[in-house]
Amino acid sequence: MKLGLLYRIYERRLRTGLDPERLPRHIGVVLDGHRRYAREEGLASYQESYRHGMQRFEQFLDWSNELQIPVVTAWLLSRENLSRPEDELLPYFEVLEELFARLPEQAARCDMRIKVIGSLDLLPESLVLAAKRAQEEVREGSRKLNIAMGYGGRQEIVDAARDLVSNLVARGVPAEELAGHIDADSLAAHMYSSDVPDPDLLIRTSGESRLSGFLLWQSAYSEFVFVDVNWPAFRHVDFLRALRDYTGRNRRFGK
Repeated sequence: MKLGLLYRIYERRLRTGLDPERLPRHIGVVLDGHRRYAREEGLASYQESYRHGMQRFEQFLDWSNELQIPVVTAWLLSRENLSRPEDELLPYFEVLEELFARLPEQAARCDMRIKVIGSLDLLPESLVLAAKRAQEEVREGSRKLNIAMGYGGRQEIVDAARDLVSNLVARGVPAEELAGHIDADSLAAHMYSSDVPDPDLLIRTSGESRLSGFLLWQSAYSEFVFVDVNWPAFRHVDFLRALRDYTGRNRRFGK
């Protein structure tokens, strides 16, 4: 029996074994391992690996849609990534612009609206314009896709605190009373994606067993799955295994 057929049988078994009632409402995913994949596969350039990775990301969105996952948040570019050499960043920026040109069609097909989060002021103007065009093209949808670029979890908390204090000052709250208006709920309301529930499941590829600050505030009670494969090699079966792992856990929410 050919390997491809065996995988399809295994995937079908994994899929039918998932309890729809226990699937996550919100999945966060860290697309890590592009450069390692390029080196391991002997690719001519990192850009080739980035393109493989974005094609995999589009497949991932289809997989999520098939299971009716309401929210996906994907970390495509961190603030720390921006300190890399220009000859590494520019090819990736180009690939991201290509992705944003394609995404609206897929988003419309999946009834999914797009929102871009992070410190966009740190990114090239052409990339920001491409992201905003995609966001504007698909403003409605029962499902939600958040794309994090120039994103850092600590910076998100800093930005939320600044936004909250600015709003309190604008409402005329005296300086001596500001502290009394700041609590977990009020701060959470000023996070980049305060309009979606906290992630139930966070997936990171490439074998790294850390989140590096991804959704730092929101992940307090998330379940984590770390996958050994690099992102461009992430398969449907890897996704289904992560979901099988998640649905088999007893979530305690700190209790």
